[in-house]
Amino acid sequence: MKLKGKVAVVTGGSRGIGRAIAVRLAEDGALICVNYRANSGAADEVVQEINADGGEAFALQADVGSVEQLNTFFESLDAELTKRRGDHHFDILVNNAGMGGGGSITSTTEAEFDRVFATNVKGPFFTTQQALPRIKDGGRIINVSSNLSKHPLGRVLAYCMTKAAIDNFTVGLAGELGKRAITINTLAPGLTATELNAETRAIPGVEKLFSSITALGRIGRVDDIVGAAAFLASPESAWVTGQYLEASGGLGLVLPTPWE
Repeated sequence: MKLKGKVAVVTGGSRGIGRAIAVRLAEDGALICVNYRANSGAADEVVQEINADGGEAFALQADVGSVEQLNTFFESLDAELTKRRGDHHFDILVNNAGMGGGGSITSTTEAEFDRVFATNVKGPFFTTQQALPRIKDGGRIINVSSNLSKHPLGRVLAYCMTKAAIDNFTVGLAGELGKRAITINTLAPGLTATELNAETRAIPGVEKLFSSITALGRIGRVDDIVGAAAFLASPESAWVTGQYLEASGGLGLVLPTPWE
């Protein structure tokens, strides 16, 4: 078990990619803190699944877009880890919490823009700020981005902008964290079947289109992402930092041919 004795905090860990990462890191031996924003039932299900499989996990609530709630979250985390491990330090932070929202340049409202930036950009920034005094030297930070950060779509422009900001955040912080041997990397899924993009995937023809331009011929599943996350969280990634790892099945590597 590569992560035996380690502690991992996974934001947005109650569903989708975050849930799958939490379960996988628990399988690899880590104690997991499952952060959730509102759905306590879903978070409890993840904790129960991990504990039933012989792992160890607990859930803590916070909207990462609120610094006030993050303050409370980290106070609770300190207390929980001290109770379980004897001190409040941990090893791995997965900045996964995110939301869709915002449309095209003509349709996005100020409120939608502010909401998606608060969760997707402000959240990882201030979560990491609070985490750094608590992360052990030699630790790991994984920022979950999106293939759309480098291949933006006009119909979800604000969302794409938030993910480009996360890519920049990773690179900008990597040099500073190197002196503590903490690695920080971006994990960028392509179109993956999650609740977050259910509305987009429901548009007729979207899944067929994305599958047709993906080298491996389909859209992603959450289980496709966890192997890359497990690598970035593991000791094997100790010499990898400031990098962008796309787990998309080769999205965009195939050009659709109109005669097919």
